[in-house]
Amino acid sequence: MSTPYRGGFTPVTDEITAFDLEVTGRIPAELNGRYLRNGPNPLSLDDPQAAHLFLGEGMVHGVRLRDGRAEWYRNRWVRNAEVARRLGEQPRSALNHAGMDFAANTHVIGLAGRTFATVEAGALPYELSYELDTIGACDFDGGLPGGFAAHTHLDPATGELHAMAYFFGWDHHQHIVLDAKGAVTQTRDIPIADAPMLHDFALTERYVVLYDLPVTFSMDHAAKGTPLPYAWNEEHGSRLGLLSRATGEVRWFEVDPCWVFHTLNAYDDGDQVVVDVVRYPQRFVDARLDLGGMPTLDRWRIDLTSGKVSETRLDGRSQEFPRINERLTGRPYRYGYTAATRDLIDVVYPGDTELEDLPDEAFDNTLIKHDLERGTQQARQFGRGAYVGEPVFVESGAAEDDGYVLTFVNNPARGAADLVILPAQDFSGEPVATVHLPARVPLGFHGSWVAD
Repeated sequence: MSTPYRGGFTPVTDEITAFDLEVTGRIPAELNGRYLRNGPNPLSLDDPQAAHLFLGEGMVHGVRLRDGRAEWYRNRWVRNAEVARRLGEQPRSALNHAGMDFAANTHVIGLAGRTFATVEAGALPYELSYELDTIGACDFDGGLPGGFAAHTHLDPATGELHAMAYFFGWDHHQHIVLDAKGAVTQTRDIPIADAPMLHDFALTERYVVLYDLPVTFSMDHAAKGTPLPYAWNEEHGSRLGLLSRATGEVRWFEVDPCWVFHTLNAYDDGDQVVVDVVRYPQRFVDARLDLGGMPTLDRWRIDLTSGKVSETRLDGRSQEFPRINERLTGRPYRYGYTAATRDLIDVVYPGDTELEDLPDEAFDNTLIKHDLERGTQQARQFGRGAYVGEPVFVESGAAEDDGYVLTFVNNPARGAADLVILPAQDFSGEPVATVHLPARVPLGFHGSWVAD
């Protein structure tokens, strides 16, 4: 069986707890909380889940900072019933949606003093303790009519958490709103043909921005036993939907064929809506992740009067995992942060027909800070052989970029990972602090700073 879990994606095999971590530099005293990151980490490379990058069991890595110290590092598998069984433990919960019980592997967020590992495509989130032990699957006290979503967006003004759920057995996408206490206050079904994948969406003060793009559930690939049977569908058009947060009505706008995993931000601009995304020309070609062209940072400007959408290239370099100062989610903003990647086409080895997934060489050792007002970028490059994950911004002052960017960086000299804390206003300069972890952190997906 071909597996993408090699190189930087190679799973770790042990759960570790370490205290009083070594630090180079000085951890800012205002950073009191946990830096958390989720990602797939199969228990065994012989498992069917190890055949696709999106299917490995989730493992959450966390570092607890307090009063200028790095108090602990922990990594823990998310224990769905099967993971618990294989680790010799009792299942935490019998909750599931449509018989799906998946060890959520995509994101980890904080909400109302609780911690949740999340994933898309119909599965429920899993609640974790402060120390990252699994509590169990969660449907928010019965508020979820189905599964949840990998990505959520918090409205900084209302405290509402928005999500968009989908499931291959549905003929709709589902908009879900939770209040600041973690209770589901609203669900809306939006009819959608062909059961398309919806990894992310965008939020503005007036709208939820939906992506109806041509990656859809494929019965042909499901019949072949393809691990994740979603494929590029030439017959399915590309459009953006503006779901009115006030009325629930949806208006659709056609765009050129493309695929989007992740949103940088979006905002209302008079009679227009601006949406900034990492955009691929195609994805999931023949149900593969390694085909479809390089991801660039692009802007859609939706004109509500003409019904037309204009497209602008903000940065043509290959990049992913966009983040902002989330105090400005859905509002006009200036700065964004991404992780550089290499052109995925260039790293697919010629003649390697067994390659089914994204190779680790696609990840680079560089973070990018975007000044969207000036149209400029700053790069922060780490050492040769390092690879860097998603940049998470933590604000410290009133200015939009007054704060820190946190990320895990592979340290090839130590054979382990560091938590690097960069000053966002001096992005290409030296780290404020580097927390030296006792183990390697495989390449993964998304994370959060969860303040105490």
